[in-house]
Amino acid sequence: MKDTTAPHRTPPSERFGRRRSPLLSSRTLPFHLMLLPAVVLAFLFSYLPITGLVIAFQDFKPWHPLFQSPWVGLDHFRLLFEREDSVQVIWNTLIIAFQKILFGLAVPIVFALLLNEVRKIAFKRAVQTMVYLPHFLSWVILGSILIDLLSPEGGMVSRLLVSWFGLEPIFFLGDNRWFRFTLVVSEVWKEFGFSTILFLASLAGINPSLYEAAEVDGAGRWKMTLHITLPSLVPITVVCAVLSLSNILNAGFDQIFNLYNPMVYQTGDIIDTFVYRVGILDGKMSFATAVGLFKSVISCVLVVAVYRLAYKIANYRVF
Repeated sequence: MKDTTAPHRTPPSERFGRRRSPLLSSRTLPFHLMLLPAVVLAFLFSYLPITGLVIAFQDFKPWHPLFQSPWVGLDHFRLLFEREDSVQVIWNTLIIAFQKILFGLAVPIVFALLLNEVRKIAFKRAVQTMVYLPHFLSWVILGSILIDLLSPEGGMVSRLLVSWFGLEPIFFLGDNRWFRFTLVVSEVWKEFGFSTILFLASLAGINPSLYEAAEVDGAGRWKMTLHITLPSLVPITVVCAVLSLSNILNAGFDQIFNLYNPMVYQTGDIIDTFVYRVGILDGKMSFATAVGLFKSVISCVLVVAVYRLAYKIANYRVF
């Protein structure tokens, strides 16, 4: 009678004389120990504080234990949409962030196209280095410089407006009509050099034979740019634009915190600075936590959505 039981199959790792190493072996243990400090720090400062989100649903008082403050449910979230200043803050955040994304993409693309036409390598590298340097300066330093330059009393920009153009001094950091413009221009000036590197790398990857074929056909530099260079930049531009949408609620706390003042709260106050003022200065910790939680949830949804969108449009994947 034949044996109908299935024959025992030796795993490939044993057939070839190899055994699957355990998770923590003498070889991998040092690498896990190197990761341990980062894991501990991430747990202490990123995951453990998540328990404090319960404050958003309480009438929290610092002298009460965390979980023993009176429960108020969604009252703080309702207040978020009832207060005029909080609604204005959300609109300010969206407007400022959208303008920064728009000009933060347009200016580097144009500058990369212009710099790509430069044939003197030494001059090209010098210009690229100069526009790249402001990226490394913090807004604490740049904020102090801009306050001095844009001061209506003795600032260099005001003196130029008066002496060269005969205009009245403009209070760029104290006038609601000019504050958003100042924020966008200074942000683009600081970061466009760093973004230019990405587009220059994309330009360097374009097949030179395309330009050679276009030149044989009699195309000039403008036609080459229009029909070869710009279409080649479309994929990276789409990826940058889509991924930038995940930061639509991050209008730049560091910059605005160092430049704004009560005179421009109407047009310059954003969610992050509003949370700081309400939570730290005014002591309304529960309401500030609710506003921060609202922003975090919306940002999380946007991150997931834009990554899916980037995969659909430009086949961009992180994992």
